[in-house]
Amino acid sequence: MATKSGFRRIPTRRDVLRILAVGGAAGIAWKMGLLGRSSASRPVERSRILMGTGVHLNVLGDDLEAAEAAADATLERMADLETLLSRHRDDSELTRLNRTGRLETASDALIEVLRTAERVSRLGDGAFDVTVQPVLDLYRGIAGPPSTLPGAERIERTLDLVDHRDVRIDGSTVALGRTGMRVTLDGVAKGFVIDSGVGALKERGFNDIFVEAGGDLVAGGTKQAGVPWRVGIRGPRPGVALQARFEASNRAVATSGDYMQPFTTDYAQHHILDPRTGRSAPDLASSTVSAPNAMMADALATLTMVLGPRRGRDLIEALPDCEAYFVSKNLDVTRTSGFEVV
Repeated sequence: MATKSGFRRIPTRRDVLRILAVGGAAGIAWKMGLLGRSSASRPVERSRILMGTGVHLNVLGDDLEAAEAAADATLERMADLETLLSRHRDDSELTRLNRTGRLETASDALIEVLRTAERVSRLGDGAFDVTVQPVLDLYRGIAGPPSTLPGAERIERTLDLVDHRDVRIDGSTVALGRTGMRVTLDGVAKGFVIDSGVGALKERGFNDIFVEAGGDLVAGGTKQAGVPWRVGIRGPRPGVALQARFEASNRAVATSGDYMQPFTTDYAQHHILDPRTGRSAPDLASSTVSAPNAMMADALATLTMVLGPRRGRDLIEALPDCEAYFVSKNLDVTRTSGFEVV
């Protein structure tokens, strides 16, 4: 593992497969008429606020009553997970972990999300780190000139609380290894909640589905017989509503962007911090990642925003069944070899 001052090479494909084997917003233009309608099935649509963002379901099936029941049950399952994983709730497991530094009987959901986050941290040599929350807190409420940003000395002191290796899991016990450490799951939990919702729909026999939360999504099956869903990537700057389109079937997609929570009007300072430096990721305006599941897509979109276009592309190329589309600060595009636009 690297320290804050050292960067390691991008893992090879063999490294990636070995690491992954150890463990089991809105950047998507889903509202822009790209979903389409099935001529054979009537879609059921549901929306709800969860995890601090809007969650939207589209469920296609011949049995309207069953589809409505499945959609309602799915939102309830996702809401149950919010009570465990959301930083927006004072009573969530995550909030209690941050408040006390220890949970003796953590849920399976929290442990799974933390273990996935650790694997992604290892893939990116610490460029993804859920313990970055204390540094993010330094920037809270800032939206003005660079002079209002926290100074280098404050950031450096706070970085002493950032190290993913100090999140310790022993059975059902989760402990933070340093007093004052705090965890954010913003770059991974939303994807887990989406995947759980997809699982709930498939358990009830619905495969032609579209589940979206804050721009991260899973497109399951097709929007009509043999026709995949068509997804749009939002332009990261004003004046460009749609950056690109691509097709997705049984795929998860997530986008991270500097425009989602900017700290300065020029987007140079924003909420996606490099946890090794405490500074905003400098190179990319947005990163869109397609992956087999939403939790991995969510985390990889955040990670590659920090790594930048070259190292991000190299990493995604090494991962099985993953693709990416990056837009730089000056709007240059870099994409992996298998990312096809339409």
